[in-house]
Amino acid sequence: MEQRKRITLNDIAQLSGVSKTTVSMILNGQADQFRIKAETCDKVREIAKQYGYRANANAKALKQLRSNVIGLVIPDLTNYGFASTAKTLERLCRENGLQLVIACSDDNPVQEKMAIDRLLDRQIDVLVTAPTHQDPNYYKSILKHVPILLIDRYVPNLALCHIISADTPKIAEVVQQTAERYQLSEYYYFGGLLSLSPSQSRLAGFRQGLQKANLSETSGWILHKDYQSESGYHMLQQVVEQLGRLPEAIFTASYTLLEGVLRYLTEHKLMDKLLNRELHLATFDDHHLLNALPFHIHSIKQNHEQIAHEIFATIRQKLQGKKPENVTVECEVIWRDHENAHKM
Repeated sequence: MEQRKRITLNDIAQLSGVSKTTVSMILNGQADQFRIKAETCDKVREIAKQYGYRANANAKALKQLRSNVIGLVIPDLTNYGFASTAKTLERLCRENGLQLVIACSDDNPVQEKMAIDRLLDRQIDVLVTAPTHQDPNYYKSILKHVPILLIDRYVPNLALCHIISADTPKIAEVVQQTAERYQLSEYYYFGGLLSLSPSQSRLAGFRQGLQKANLSETSGWILHKDYQSESGYHMLQQVVEQLGRLPEAIFTASYTLLEGVLRYLTEHKLMDKLLNRELHLATFDDHHLLNALPFHIHSIKQNHEQIAHEIFATIRQKLQGKKPENVTVECEVIWRDHENAHKM
């Protein structure tokens, strides 16, 4: 195919018989400010439309010292929570003249670095990431190029603004009340990478819940891999092999891990254990599909709408050169044992 030449401001100026400066003022919405005649504006805009003129984003960014592009790196594009946050954040950016570019780290430090490098190549104005690195020096090196906002997680010994969920107290509440309500003698915990801050805070909540329920933790109750669905599957497989049966109760530290647990139960024809309440499940994070199941899985719902709004508000502060504060967003416990929910 023959490549068409991109029309420039100079070309439009020649075709319309006015100066390049006048064309620029009209196409940048400054015609009223400089009292340019309406017929001149109409003529310039018609020529620009006829020849498919589009502003050079790189040149405009260089002139304004801003690209109006925000970079977002999340661990998993299929994770319902991150996807919900990203969807709302993209809308907020779009409605306010910003473009959100989303990349995935797969919870892999190497992949996160590659994604960030590509975003830096695009001259982003702010980087928003769920960090996989625990080395503060890595993020300090990025700060030389662009402001950073951390979401869902924070990095120890690094004074960077972060937005997280208040997970610990709600997890403690769920674990305590389910342990007491069902008179549990054992309670297993499936978590992600322990080096990550949310893994540590969620495990702390689980242990607080056991303590409040006077349930002494036994060796082997705590398992960690990553937050992928496959890990939930394999952790349950490991527990069943060790016990020779299903455990009494499991708390999964993410909805993705719960997916793996449910897949194991389905493949091994053990779903009736949930129906008969021989196995009790609870999870951090929520999905509307849990309301449609014939058994009860209690969950802790993050406020992804509020998280997205807090992220956007912080982005605007950073674009204005301000120093925003850290934000912690409250969670909500969703009890699904309907006949006893009011007692819990």
